[in-house]
Amino acid sequence: MRRNKRRKLLLLLLLSPLFTFANFDFNANCLKAYQHIFELKLNTARQLIANERKIHPNNSIIPLLENYVDYFYLLGTDNKQEFERLQKNKEKRLAQINDDDVKSPYYLYALAEINLQWALVRGRYGAYYTASREINKANNLLEENTKKFPGFHLNAKGLGLINTLMGTLPDGFLKSALSAFGIKGNVQTGLAMLDKLAENLPRSAYEPFFEEVVFYYVYVLNDVVHSPLAYAKTFKYTERFTDSSLLKTYLQAYTASKNGKNDQAIAILTEKPSGISYQPFPYLDYLLGVSLLNKLDLNAASHFDKYLQSNKGTSYIKDTYLHLAWIALLKNDEAGYADYVNKVKTRGYTFQEKDKQALNEANAALPHKVLLTARLLFDGGYLSKADETLAPFDNESFNSLKDKAEFNYRQGRINDDLGKDDIALSHYQDAINYGKSLKQYYAAKAAVLTGKIYEKKKKIDKAKAYFTIAINLKNHEYESGIENEAKQGLKRL
Repeated sequence: MRRNKRRKLLLLLLLSPLFTFANFDFNANCLKAYQHIFELKLNTARQLIANERKIHPNNSIIPLLENYVDYFYLLGTDNKQEFERLQKNKEKRLAQINDDDVKSPYYLYALAEINLQWALVRGRYGAYYTASREINKANNLLEENTKKFPGFHLNAKGLGLINTLMGTLPDGFLKSALSAFGIKGNVQTGLAMLDKLAENLPRSAYEPFFEEVVFYYVYVLNDVVHSPLAYAKTFKYTERFTDSSLLKTYLQAYTASKNGKNDQAIAILTEKPSGISYQPFPYLDYLLGVSLLNKLDLNAASHFDKYLQSNKGTSYIKDTYLHLAWIALLKNDEAGYADYVNKVKTRGYTFQEKDKQALNEANAALPHKVLLTARLLFDGGYLSKADETLAPFDNESFNSLKDKAEFNYRQGRINDDLGKDDIALSHYQDAINYGKSLKQYYAAKAAVLTGKIYEKKKKIDKAKAYFTIAINLKNHEYESGIENEAKQGLKRL
């Protein structure tokens, strides 16, 4: 029923002058291709775009749609060779748009979108200098378009994303490069822009662009600002997506797994739509493996194996082998554990933070099985089971400083999420004491989380003190991310 109503609405919208400007013609065929892109039915979208090029070769919406296809194809395949092959398409697409009607609101918008999409893909491979130039270009184009066409609401999508990303970037080359261009960013401004779009688009002439706005907003809520509202907002907005959308599956499953709704993530992933029309998405096999292992279901190994067989990209290879190593360890197979740890060290890449961390863990001592079990259960949101796992143990149960620090960090996280602030604070303090000289992240992260508890309790001086402790702890895992999180805390205060 919802699908039929949307089709009727789209037909009415297509009659509106909003969608047609000279050779920027978002006609029915283009809109249909756009919808298929956001269901991750990329082959169907390619066919529709090719047909549009035959009928209307001068339609400058075509290069924008083609870029969307490349963008989602590269996100799904995560293949650096494909990225290098396809990136040459950027300039010829910009050239076609540059020759078109400067009086259309789609003119600057399309140029900005193409630059921003390539910047986001480029950043996955560490090409920060070029990405910073593309983000700067996109930002300037969108700001100019906003001045020329203040009623063209789609400008806020890219500007909201750029503001949020810039407002949360840790110190480093990319932030320095963008700051040199004069882009500062403001997290609250960016979030407000995206939230307003997500709320208002379904009731406006821009309703067809709703899925795209939600895609970026969910990314920002989960991975950029780590918002406690990520779960509620994701499911609120993705409820409007059609059930045939593989993007809906990804957004909901990823958000559920990130927010302790592990059983829900498993259910969503096992019921995902499938067929030859969909873009291959190996990451979903990896995500299902992670979710099953968080439930201590050792059948997760088959999904990790499937990911390794089907994945042609660069991400999560080391992390997948680490998970297989953990499965071997939980089976008391230390030889199997050693074999998989060797594969962590020798296979895959370190573009992704998870793969860097997997390599760190592979080079560390054998993990304590009790702590590993509690870690997995906590990550799945099984707080009571994680608490029961650690209940028989205390500091004296562990020999190394690393295990003592991790034990207290795990206890702190569990009790923090259970709302037992005083117990959490005590364990976080022990994690700081035991872990402050170690390369593991436990002490620094415990300091940040302690600061957040005191911030919640309105004990501002204590909150500032612990955020500062986190910043001053150096040479540990996740240093830039944790330091940035602490600096954001100080800004809030």
